[in-house]
Amino acid sequence: MYPLKRNRRLRANEAIRALVRETIISPNDFLVPLFVVEGKGVKDEIPSMPNYFRLSLDLLEKEVKELWALGLKSVLLFVKVDDTLKDNKGTEAINPNGLMQRAIKTVKNACPDMLVMTDVALDPYSIYGHDGIVENGMIINDESSEVLAQMALSHAVAGADFVAPSDMNDGRTLQIRTILEQENFKNTGIMAYTAKYASAFYGPFRDALDSAPVDLVDVPKDKKTYQMDYGNRLEAIRETLIDIEEGADIVMVKPGLCYLDIVRDIKNEVDVPVAVYQVSGEYAMLKAAAERGWLDHDAVMMEQVTSIKRAGADIIASYFAKDVVKLLS
Repeated sequence: MYPLKRNRRLRANEAIRALVRETIISPNDFLVPLFVVEGKGVKDEIPSMPNYFRLSLDLLEKEVKELWALGLKSVLLFVKVDDTLKDNKGTEAINPNGLMQRAIKTVKNACPDMLVMTDVALDPYSIYGHDGIVENGMIINDESSEVLAQMALSHAVAGADFVAPSDMNDGRTLQIRTILEQENFKNTGIMAYTAKYASAFYGPFRDALDSAPVDLVDVPKDKKTYQMDYGNRLEAIRETLIDIEEGADIVMVKPGLCYLDIVRDIKNEVDVPVAVYQVSGEYAMLKAAAERGWLDHDAVMMEQVTSIKRAGADIIASYFAKDVVKLLS
């Protein structure tokens, strides 16, 4: 007897496959990471991230206008700080005329409706490359979080729509939410990196910002005392529920592809938007494989971002955002 239900009828051609597709990718899914540097006319390709660049403010202005024209409406800003401005307390991070603060204003002046999110972390400003203040061979939590709160406030004053603490210090979301409320920035949102794992996939990003931990005596050699152990799953739920209780509007899982089980766990547990960061190592691997002819770049790229959304991501921070949108159009 022939089967009455033939599932292949719904796979017969592209028209029917598109009609019944469950997960659809659009420009509205993406948050575009941008790297900013001092100077003028600077478009500096990151060696470990082919076709991705550090941009000076004048070219940042041009870039955000291009993104908006493509339908990409949200950016996440990072800055590469000159070594002469770095110290152990991240002093430059709260400079009202710092590079990040000027970058926020540049984006808002160029494209007022662009949603601006900002990285709130001390590693780009730290002489030690850590997301906190180093004291007696440890990253001290509470004092570091106080600086992060001041940093977030300075971003809000400059015009950021959302601040995105990426440090994984305990209690920093509450400290940031408290200072924003006290200073009447009630509408400034928080996207907390709530399940950020101590991953080996961050290497190219640290090259881009020169923010890798330094190899010195009495300085932790890695970030494992504050970023999460990649063997842990239930801990991600605990971290997420705490961040939401402390005032996070959006929660993030980072990295992406190796952590899609965590994305689904969190999505099933909470009712706030869930973001996923498809990180630099994920980008670099595909670029390298495609350059060697081992993988079809566009096909794998689309499969990756679709899998991230299918797992439950409402927002995808991805270096592929422009490539994806150009392919879709």
